[in-house]
Amino acid sequence: MYPKKFEELCSAFEKLPGVGTKTAQRYAFTMLDRSSEQVEEMIDALKGLKQIKKCRICGFLSDEDECLFCKDKTRSNSSIMVVAYPQDVAAIERTGSYKGMYHVLNGLISSSKGIYPEDINIEKLLSRIDGSVKEVIVATSPTMDGEMTALYLDKILKDKGVLVTRLAHGLPMGASLDYADDLTLIKAMDNRRKIQDE
Repeated sequence: MYPKKFEELCSAFEKLPGVGTKTAQRYAFTMLDRSSEQVEEMIDALKGLKQIKKCRICGFLSDEDECLFCKDKTRSNSSIMVVAYPQDVAAIERTGSYKGMYHVLNGLISSSKGIYPEDINIEKLLSRIDGSVKEVIVATSPTMDGEMTALYLDKILKDKGVLVTRLAHGLPMGASLDYADDLTLIKAMDNRRKIQDE
């Protein structure tokens, strides 16, 4: 029904996660309404993706050999927060509460998907554990794969002389108990703590 080039653009958009036929068409129509300069800007941005690489130290995204966190001398190197994906780093950074280093696994162990420890960025993490690192904070999601990865990391880091901690999981602020799923409630019970005196 549409011209071939338009259909090709729709097909390209449909390959993005969560984008169905109607959304892909909406994106394509939006691009048709853009000026030539705006379209060129988008094309240049997409081509620029090929210049992004993984930091040689932590695995985060960078356009140089080292990312902005690994180059930042003001960050503490006594703790390393281990996350599954680059977007997890962005989520932690938005809080402004963590000033240590990061390590991005770029995946999670998942036997059902055929992803094993050697398939993700664990070896580089082990090479970073030296006398200056006191704590490794495992910040993988509370899914089956996230838990499996956390348990594996805990096991292999036990003999490295570092404290291995895990982000607490449970009920988010403002949540109602009756809307929480079973796993969230179990984690909330497991991570309960004493109410501190003011």
